[in-house]
Order: sequence, then C-alpha cells, then structure tokens
Amino acid sequence: MTAPSIDGKLVGRRPNYRLRRSLTEAAALALAVVVLIWTLVPIYNIVIVALEPHGDVFTNDIWPAKPSLESFWIVVTQGYWYLEYFWEQFGNSLYIGVATVVLTLVIGSLTSFAIGRMRIRHGWLVSNAALLTYLIPASFLAIPFYRIMHIYGLSNNVWSVIAAEVTFATPYAIFIFQQYAVSIPIELDEAARIDGASPLQVYLHVYLPLMTPALVAVGTYALLLAWNEYLYQFLLLSSKQSMTVPVALAQFLNSDESPWNYMMATAIVYALPPIVTYYAFRDRMTAGLALGGVKG
Repeated sequence: MTAPSIDGKLVGRRPNYRLRRSLTEAAALALAVVVLIWTLVPIYNIVIVALEPHGDVFTNDIWPAKPSLESFWIVVTQGYWYLEYFWEQFGNSLYIGVATVVLTLVIGSLTSFAIGRMRIRHGWLVSNAALLTYLIPASFLAIPFYRIMHIYGLSNNVWSVIAAEVTFATPYAIFIFQQYAVSIPIELDEAARIDGASPLQVYLHVYLPLMTPALVAVGTYALLLAWNEYLYQFLLLSSKQSMTVPVALAQFLNSDESPWNYMMATAIVYALPPIVTYYAFRDRMTAGLALGGVKG
C-alpha cells in the first residue's frame, strides 16, 4: 500500500522527517547543556571557594553558609605573606602583556606589509619559515630559550619572557595579517604612491587604518597568550619582585597551609582584565579572525 501523494510527491514521510529533526535538535541541545555545565562547574567552584571563610574551604555546601568578601580584601590589600608583592606582580603581568601586544603588532604588520604589499622577492619564504616554528612544541624550546637568555644576561628579567611570547605570537600575526590584507585593494597603495606617499606613509595612513579589525584580533590573542602563559614565566623569572601572578599563584602550594580561598580570589582578580578586554573587542576580533582566516 503506497502513501498518499500530492502532485506526485509522497507525503507519508514528512512526519518522520519532522520527528528525526526534532530528535536531532533535542540531542544537540542536551549536548550543549552538558558542555555548558562542564565548562561552568570549575568557574563556579572557584567562586564559592573564594567566598568561603578561611577555615571552611572544604565544606560540602553547594553555596557558602556565610559568604564573605574577606578573601578579595586580603588580595587587594596584600594582607597575606604570599600576597605581599601582588600588585607588583600584577604590574609585571600587565607590562609583559602590553609589550607583547605592541611588539607582535609592529613586527607582524611590518612583515605582512613588506611581503604582501611591497612584494619583496621570496617573501613567502619568510612567512612559511615563521609558521614552521609551530611544528615544534613550545615546551621543547624552553631549555634552549633559558640557555640563550642566560648567555645574554636576561635571566630573571621580564624582557626574556617578552621575547619568548613575541616569538610564539608573531607567526600567527603574520599569517592573519597576510590573509586579511588580501581583502584590501592594492590600488589604494598605488594611488597613494602616485600622490607622492612614501612606503612608510602608505603603511601608516593606508594599510594600518584598514587593518584595524585584524590588529584588534591579533592584539587580543597576543594579550591572552602572554597573560595566561606559565611555563616560560616560571623558568625565566625567579624573584618575587620580578615574577608574574600565575607564577606567584603556584607558590601558594608550597606552604604547609594552603590558603585556597586567597588563591581563588587572586585568580578571579587576575582574570578580570582579559575578560574585560575580550568583551570590549569581541565584535572586531570576530570580524578580524573571520576575514583573516579565509584566503581571498
């Protein structure tokens, strides 16, 4: 027995299609909820531990019985001996992050401009050689970096970390800038040169303004990379005055009495700048990555 038809098309299968589509959407929604919960549970635990009084960190309560902001006050006022250099360490993290962003943008944009707009000979070798650095895991280069910085007298110096971070962020920057620049007509450069503009003027007044979304995207990436990096900061910075907050956080575990609430409060305070940065520039970051990740 055949299914009824309208204009020769079977309609008996339509309810089955709707059922399969509904089941697929329900399964996707359930998976999304599971992933969301899995992602938020660690953050939730950080918050509730930070709100616990010092002696009640390992209670089984879903929410602290007596939530307190004392831990945050201790962090802000540097009221614990492991936090005595917190703001100095926070400043080191900020300095490393800003310096990494500036150097990555300058080196990456100049390189992509020279290769893509000035069309230097064999420029593709430069960009491909830079990308080849990603074939080697960053952890494998830690000891060579440490030795090089020791030879040049940069041990326990924030500039050694900045050099390492820029080394890993620049190849990505060159790649994104080159792909994004494809969407910018080369005729704009030629028109500026006909009007008497030098290559530097073309770079500053034509190239950079049109590259703003890509600059924001790469700058945000470089900031997050430098802000959250731990291995090189741990290897290259040793004194409390020169180390960054991620390295200082690890020092909490060396104590006989680990103040978990102070550590979680410190982590929350330290996480605020990248969160603000991301949400302030997320639209431009998305646009820059979308256009920069697709070849024209």
